[in-house]
Amino acid sequence: MRKFLAVVKHEYKKIVLKWTFLIGTLLFPLLGAGFAIVPALIFSLKGEPTRLVVVDPTGEIGPRLKENLSADKIAARARAAAEDALKELNATQDEKLRSGTSQLASGFQFVEMDTAGRSPEQLREELNLRAASDQIDAYLLIPPDIDAKDAKFEFRSRKAGDFVANDTIKDALNAAVRSQRLADANISENVLKDINRTVAFDSKSISEKGEEKDGDSLFLASLVIGMMIYISLTIYGQVIMGAVVEEKETRIAEILFSSARPFDLMFGKLVGVGLAGLTQLSIWVGSLVAIGIFLSTQAEMAPFLGALPNVTPLMIAYFFAYFIVGYFTYAAIFALIGSMVTTVQEGGQFAFPPIMIMLIGFYFGFAVIRDPNSTLSFWVSISPFFAPLTMPIRILAEMPPFWEIALSLGINALAIAGLVWLASRVYRVGMLMYGKRATIPEVLKWIRQA
Repeated sequence: MRKFLAVVKHEYKKIVLKWTFLIGTLLFPLLGAGFAIVPALIFSLKGEPTRLVVVDPTGEIGPRLKENLSADKIAARARAAAEDALKELNATQDEKLRSGTSQLASGFQFVEMDTAGRSPEQLREELNLRAASDQIDAYLLIPPDIDAKDAKFEFRSRKAGDFVANDTIKDALNAAVRSQRLADANISENVLKDINRTVAFDSKSISEKGEEKDGDSLFLASLVIGMMIYISLTIYGQVIMGAVVEEKETRIAEILFSSARPFDLMFGKLVGVGLAGLTQLSIWVGSLVAIGIFLSTQAEMAPFLGALPNVTPLMIAYFFAYFIVGYFTYAAIFALIGSMVTTVQEGGQFAFPPIMIMLIGFYFGFAVIRDPNSTLSFWVSISPFFAPLTMPIRILAEMPPFWEIALSLGINALAIAGLVWLASRVYRVGMLMYGKRATIPEVLKWIRQA
């Protein structure tokens, strides 16, 4: 046992104390934090107001446009979009929404201009000169007949990259033109708004216990979980293979075998590298939880992210359990491959099949998301090789009965025991074979040897 723990400690420290591990571990939370925090900071920055000239020969679109760009109108549109995503805004989110829309509305400053007696070409030339001399930032030319087939609304701006302001003006202009067309047709805008009001479609999933469960953002969350497990298993499985091949290439296996049993060496290597992977995954999951808590308080991000799924501590525990199951399943396979080959390049060729099996399991996750209670979802969530990727997704989508989770863990534990036994038989002989790659008949012979 002491030698086994020494191997575990050595393998764990060899990975965790490397700069590559630290960079890889910290890079994911930093990228996630950047995705969550940077957009909020960018949208909260208050730049210089856009000085806008509106040339309106009709005298009807301009006033409607200014009204639509007021703080109240912008706030109403933003609140409708946020409520579609969050269903209901709390006091903090509503206050942040008011502050953000008020800031957006204050970003426009209308500049008056005398346009009498000037042709469109003269107006355009003068406005371009005023923009070039930094007297204005943008201008909008409204056609005399907004309903003409060739009617064109010309918007020119020195801030062409300010997509937020440009889209806000475009939306406000469309609303102003629509309101004017309704008025010309003697149609009440309020009546039409009531007619076109979308239905309140509240979509939730129903568990087998008859409980309602919010299913918003389920696809995105399941995709993130599946990708995290897939990437982790791929990385650390190949780390195991690389470590085995390295010991074989440097021919230190004979020295190691004289100090400890081959099984202790191989299993200690699996446990040590697995603990390193578990450490990294714990940091990643903790970062995701922290980012999720932060995003849940940001009303301005609601239209982009929607409602976050409800993740309980039990789900997180199951997530780690299936990571461990998946790790030992595929690590044993990669250790077996490392024992058979003589170089890392050869190992990369043989690593393709287990990676493809993981990828197939990842794709099965999409079928699980669509119907977590189907027969297909049941079988792929208990099957060895696929369960580590599909069962966490199924648990997030719809918590299955405990007996199915226990059955899945039991079957996969038996599969791990068989794979570790198989890998240890190959490891015991293969690590002392140099010069050529083992053939399948030779591997079968090693397995049958006592």
